[in-house]
Amino acid sequence: MRMAQPSISGIFVYPVKSASQISLDYSKLEQRGLAYDRRWMVVDESGTFMTQRTSPTMALLKIEIEDQTLSLNAPGMSELSLPLFPKVGLPQEVEVWGDRCEAWAADKQSAGWISEYLGKNCNFVFMPASSNRPVDPDYAIGENQIAFSDGFPLLLISEASLNDLNSRLPEKISMKRFRPNLVVNNIEPFQEDCWKAIRIGDCELEVVKPCSRCVLTTVDPETGTFSGKEPLKTLATYRQLNGEVMFGQNLIPRALGKLEVGMPVEIISTN
Repeated sequence: MRMAQPSISGIFVYPVKSASQISLDYSKLEQRGLAYDRRWMVVDESGTFMTQRTSPTMALLKIEIEDQTLSLNAPGMSELSLPLFPKVGLPQEVEVWGDRCEAWAADKQSAGWISEYLGKNCNFVFMPASSNRPVDPDYAIGENQIAFSDGFPLLLISEASLNDLNSRLPEKISMKRFRPNLVVNNIEPFQEDCWKAIRIGDCELEVVKPCSRCVLTTVDPETGTFSGKEPLKTLATYRQLNGEVMFGQNLIPRALGKLEVGMPVEIISTN
């Protein structure tokens, strides 16, 4: 029996890098990725990015978008509001994975809030439109820019790939561990590995590189604690390439537009 047309079954943004996800019915695809995705980040006193890799309780930072405001909640903390897209800010140079770029620091109240929660002097920073953080030139299509994502504008994973992994794990895990932007259904496990370019509505996306996975995937998103060696231990048995564990595919936009859950995914070309 022929499988149904591949389609988008989930759209997720992470307005604050390493905080919780927001599930959307639709989103606008921009040059840096999905609208509002990872435009905010937490940095330490030196301006270096902070993530669940060293501060796993960041997983419990719950985010909601209300009009033009981000509402943040965390265990034991009162609610904090940040502007979804501030118009001005205090310039600060920040570092994320060796890239140095311009950001705008949040106010003292916000700095106090996140410092208290994480138990370390830190603050939120926002990436303005003027900030220059190019995609790795080895993979870029022209002058691609990214927000505070690890390395690429979007991450795609199929439901089938997660189901395949869960069939091998002692305990099932959710897609939240892998923090994708787009989830696709109606394909075989790891079929996305073979894609080179896809079209979703008016959007065209280049599939440029498998996503190498790290210790962040071992953080339980429901408890904000490290949960052991899985899923990396199991993935390493069958998803290793050049010494790295791969799961999901990194994407770069080459035509922009609107993305909506249920939209069919057209495979333009394969490897």
